[in-house]
Amino acid sequence: MAFILFAVCGFLGGILGGMGMGGGTALIPLLTIFCGVQQNVAQGLNLLSFLPMSLFALTVHAKNGLLVKDKIWWIVLPALVFSVLGSLCAAFLPARALRSGFGVFLIVLSFTRFVAARKMQLKKQRSD
Repeated sequence: MAFILFAVCGFLGGILGGMGMGGGTALIPLLTIFCGVQQNVAQGLNLLSFLPMSLFALTVHAKNGLLVKDKIWWIVLPALVFSVLGSLCAAFLPARALRSGFGVFLIVLSFTRFVAARKMQLKKQRSD
């Protein structure tokens, strides 16, 4: 039964990630709230799962000619380094600090997305 619950959480996180929200934004709360996974484990798993998913996305974008290949390492190398560092931090920080930090992150993300959507809506109204 636990496997099905984890699979459903992964599926939902993947669906939201595919819609542009970012899978971890949904996956971490799903794992902690519904599956009882500790915050540091959920965040570490999210950061670890980012590596193969980003490699797959990079491959798809390369096949579609959407990469500026001469500058790609300026993005790839820091992403790899900070993914590993983030995983290590998630393993050693207290769960309460991670929960609080992630909650603040979600609030800030929600606010910035709301403001961006509102600006776009006002810009569209002006052009009509």
